[in-house]
Amino acid sequence: MPQPTAARRPKYEVNIEDSIHAWTKPTITVPELRKLGNLPAGTPVLEINLTDNTERQLAEDETVKLKPGHGFAKKVGFKRG
Repeated sequence: MPQPTAARRPKYEVNIEDSIHAWTKPTITVPELRKLGNLPAGTPVLEINLTDNTERQLAEDETVKLKPGHGFAKKVGFKRG
């Protein structure tokens, strides 16, 4: 089976502190979130439910599963803790 081309790969967008960042994988780790959002090393990363504005601190070794689509349609964002 042929590998999907870049045009057919799902596109993911990650909302980090109100900035939308393109991402190509269906998951993202806490260190990857920090690097993508230019967050300082060791800073806690929070997952924000944008529907009810609840926050959850992510574990340092946690991997977050993403859904393809546009950032504005997402109901989850991330920020430093």
